[in-house]
Amino acid sequence: MAFDDLKKIWLENYKTAPEQLSKMSEVKGLVSAFNANIDAVIKVSGKQIEDIVVTHNLDERNITRESKGNIKSVEDAFNGFLHCFKNGIAEEWLIDDVIVFEWLHKNLGYDKLQMGGQGGIVANVMSVCNVEKVYVHCASLPKEQAELFLQNSNLQSVDAEGVVHKAGEIMRKKDIPLIHWIIEFDKGDKITLGNETYTCPKSNRFIATYDPLNFKLHIDEPFARAMMKPETEYDYIILSGYQMLYKEFTDGTQGSNRIEVSKQLVEQWRMNHPGVLLHLEVASTQDKYIRKYLLDNLATITDSVGFNERELIDLLEVMGEEKLASLCEKETNATNLFKGMLKVFEYTKCPRLQLHMFGLYVTLQQRGFKVTAAQNRNGMQLAAVIAAAKAGTGSINNEKVLLWAKDREVSEVGLRELENLSKFISKEFGENNLEEEGIFSYDKLDVIAVPTILIDKPVTLVGMGDTISSISLVGAR
Repeated sequence: MAFDDLKKIWLENYKTAPEQLSKMSEVKGLVSAFNANIDAVIKVSGKQIEDIVVTHNLDERNITRESKGNIKSVEDAFNGFLHCFKNGIAEEWLIDDVIVFEWLHKNLGYDKLQMGGQGGIVANVMSVCNVEKVYVHCASLPKEQAELFLQNSNLQSVDAEGVVHKAGEIMRKKDIPLIHWIIEFDKGDKITLGNETYTCPKSNRFIATYDPLNFKLHIDEPFARAMMKPETEYDYIILSGYQMLYKEFTDGTQGSNRIEVSKQLVEQWRMNHPGVLLHLEVASTQDKYIRKYLLDNLATITDSVGFNERELIDLLEVMGEEKLASLCEKETNATNLFKGMLKVFEYTKCPRLQLHMFGLYVTLQQRGFKVTAAQNRNGMQLAAVIAAAKAGTGSINNEKVLLWAKDREVSEVGLRELENLSKFISKEFGENNLEEEGIFSYDKLDVIAVPTILIDKPVTLVGMGDTISSISLVGAR
């Protein structure tokens, strides 16, 4: 069928979005844990960086040397920036020393502060979508953090005394700001250091993070106790924030121990709230030991796992599927990634997996899952509409903007990916109508695939994956 005809069919399919959004107010409650932080965003030019280096007499040799991957000095921070700038790539390096943090705070500054961390982003999204109660975990909740939560009464956390109330009004005075500097740069810009000039090949960003609590998945005990109470109602727990863990920290802390502590807590929450649905949002986890530990010990006990194409490839690498991971990296398309999803499904036995990739969302789930295939498709369509609104307007902090993209056509990129996936599934598992309906069931599995709405010049892509995964699941009703 021609793409123009398929676009009309999907435009009709997408008409469920307003009703799905209204159904989200039926959700009694949701816990978003564990990471919320402050993103300090600044756009810099090469000339600005040159001026800072000269003004503060920084050692250019240390800045231009081979990259180290972490930040123990001021020069290390600029070394990381230069590494990303000259390669046009995005990386996140961790700041170990509070003195370096204070220097950057004073001398680099920021253009704006925004909500950071999957836990914080998901909480704001669920709040604006009118989930009845959204409980957000904060390792630290000073005034600067509280002000980044939407000022909605349904968005709640705990104060220093362990009392649950509106998150935006909580100011735990002894808590410190946990700041992730997002330093953006533009394609074509130049930096001259020493005798060499570096030209940026692609617009991107470098993230320098000072977050000693979320680094080690610190759990706020008053919040943990509050969520233990059966009278605190919630239907979903969305987990995130494990990506900053290491196998072992310099003080001897074991990353696996922090995972186990969180796992035991979550199991207690579930015991006190029968029927709650547990979702794990995978992020880019650099430590391979931690990545494997999460896969083996957390993904295996959850009801749902969400990831993007890069994160799926990373999972395949630690599962012993290096050949398939390499193929997915070389040819990153829905067909190869679906093969990867099947491997993860077989490995973890997790009943629901969701992939969000450029142009297409794909969910693989056990038949008889708590959410039907049709409900899942409708939730994914709502997620695509709201994600497009976020990309197109830059913010979804107001309910009125959520359906901004509801009458836009799905992308040809997505339809092409869906067409190829449908052909592969026809060959391997049987004839299907994925291109028109987005749903195919075989044996004990449902496959749901939805072409998405793409915005040509997105205002922002920050937190997009978290938005897609959470709405796809919670909006599936």
